[in-house]
Amino acid sequence: MASQFKRTLVTAALPYANGPVHIGHLAGCYLPADIYVRYLRSIGHDVKYICGSDEHGVPITIKAKLEGTTPQAVVDKYHKIMGDAFKEFGISFDIYSRTSSKIHHQTASDFFKTLYEKGSFTEQVTEQYYDESAQQFLADRYIVGTCPKCKNPNAYGDQCENCGSSLNATDLIEPRSTLSGSKPVLKQTKNWFLPLDKLQPKIKAYIEKHADWKPNVYGQCKSWLDSGDGLQPRAMTRDLDWGVPVPVKGADGKVLYVWFDAPIGYISATKELLPDSWENYWKKEDSRLIHFIGKDNIVFHCIIFPAMLMEHGEFILADNVPANEFLNLEGDKISTSRNWAVWLHEYLLEFKDKQDALRYTLCANAPEAKDNDFTWKDFQTKNNSELVAIFGNFINRTVVLTHKFYEGKVPPANTYAKEDLIVLAELANAPDKIAKAIEQFKFREAITEWMNVARIGNKYLAETEPWKLIKTDEERVKTIMNIALQISCNLAILAEPFLPFTSKKLFGLLNIVPLKWPAAKHTGNVAQGHLIHKEELLFDKIEDSEIELQLNKLQKSKEANVSAKKAAPVKPETTFDDFVKMDIRIATILEAEVVPKTDKLLKLKLDTGVDVRTVVSGIAAYYKPEDIIGQKVMMLANLAPRKIKGIESQGMILMAENAKGELSFVTPTKTEIENGSAVK
Repeated sequence: MASQFKRTLVTAALPYANGPVHIGHLAGCYLPADIYVRYLRSIGHDVKYICGSDEHGVPITIKAKLEGTTPQAVVDKYHKIMGDAFKEFGISFDIYSRTSSKIHHQTASDFFKTLYEKGSFTEQVTEQYYDESAQQFLADRYIVGTCPKCKNPNAYGDQCENCGSSLNATDLIEPRSTLSGSKPVLKQTKNWFLPLDKLQPKIKAYIEKHADWKPNVYGQCKSWLDSGDGLQPRAMTRDLDWGVPVPVKGADGKVLYVWFDAPIGYISATKELLPDSWENYWKKEDSRLIHFIGKDNIVFHCIIFPAMLMEHGEFILADNVPANEFLNLEGDKISTSRNWAVWLHEYLLEFKDKQDALRYTLCANAPEAKDNDFTWKDFQTKNNSELVAIFGNFINRTVVLTHKFYEGKVPPANTYAKEDLIVLAELANAPDKIAKAIEQFKFREAITEWMNVARIGNKYLAETEPWKLIKTDEERVKTIMNIALQISCNLAILAEPFLPFTSKKLFGLLNIVPLKWPAAKHTGNVAQGHLIHKEELLFDKIEDSEIELQLNKLQKSKEANVSAKKAAPVKPETTFDDFVKMDIRIATILEAEVVPKTDKLLKLKLDTGVDVRTVVSGIAAYYKPEDIIGQKVMMLANLAPRKIKGIESQGMILMAENAKGELSFVTPTKTEIENGSAVK
């Protein structure tokens, strides 16, 4: 835990500066890290929170091509959008830097040169994919294909985002270039590799020392290390013109691999923040390093970056890497390309002063052990039924009654009843419960324990009923209201890591200078006679109309994505001789019936003009058998027969597919086109 270390450096994964921040990013690492850092600051621990924009790599160049601009213009634009949104949302970085900065380029270059001079790299001439149409080598993210492990058809050349596997581009099945859509060819090029296979014993020893890491993190690392192939050498340089130039002779036209370059950004940002003392956080054994990331970054932060640091030899390694799973949106995977996301900068415009409503919802639904779902209806419920009805209701009743009975002055607590002592004991124990959960990276549990303090307050007022008791026992009511105000103050202290804007607002309402975490262990933080301000609602209800607006917005994104769906890339060039080998004929459907025990297949009898054939076709979802008797179709007549569900299919009918995936017959428009007519 933090108490074992003199200082802690917390990093959050550097976001790519090729688009804005969305709620999946927040739930994955930035909000959990912020809660953790705010807690450490509140207990007086020396902690620094480091982040910045990742401004190199292929996603940036792809975005530049799409927007018809330069990579530098792209990173400048999104670095500002992301930085401003993080700040307004209350993500309390000590520095939000960028990897295009001069200090980062120098730091990354120096790091590479140190490893190069120590002989850590192997220089290899390998075959890399090359797009002959675009006349350039293809970095990993310019290549997509089928993942060899989970069969996802859209895996990248360095990683499958569906199963999380780290890949090499040559592992992909049926690779294609994202630049031209064509199949790339292999061409020789020289690069510098980090021999992870030789470093595996050291990496394995490091991982096995941390069996207490979150199961999803430790399990994924062990899976990589214990697989049959083990770790493989990985190229740390790329054939690109955007990034940190490789600082050795013979490396013209090459830049550092983005996953070599980016994590060094944590070091360069710390140097920028603390030019005279940065080494205290990176090189001293009494310092603790923690990486907050999403699950798609586990292999890079737990295997590749530690291997780099080990080879360098001067840096500490991460003590923990608390990675979250993915957050989905309305039952579907968040997708920036499909605009299926809740963008932070848009949320901040549309829900003014409701940062904490989103912080609360994302924390309460954090995907800590498995993927979780964000829905707008649940967001509304979390705000209205919990923040407003539980926490806000307790504070409002306490403040209103204090002004009604005592003109806003804190009454004395003269004599405590048994139920008072029970409540005060629960209040005094709450900080340790919440702190324990935070230090174990169980933020959902922590925020639940925090809300339980408000529940204790509501239950206490409901059972003691001071609004009734004031008529018969004024002295007793003074004690009750004093305790309610102590609960209110401690809620403000304990809320700060989770809901910083609300914490500040509540301290203002109580007319108290914000207190630090240790004060919450005391139950007398509000002095007798202290004057509090008049009631002010901490939260407003979110109306159905506001939620409908967001749901309609998502629906429009879905519709726009369908209508704008691009046709599949043109297949690689073929020849006329290949085309004429295909015998495409006009035929008429004579009979049609559903293939037993299937949902998609129809058994068709076709008059080809030459003979009558049986063809099995997967069109049952779009056509009923009785509706297609007499339908003219195009069919591939010389396709080799094959058995489908025990039926020999003697050809294939040709169908058109629209953007929604629906199939339609391709038919001649003139009725005099006879069966057996050739399609040329």
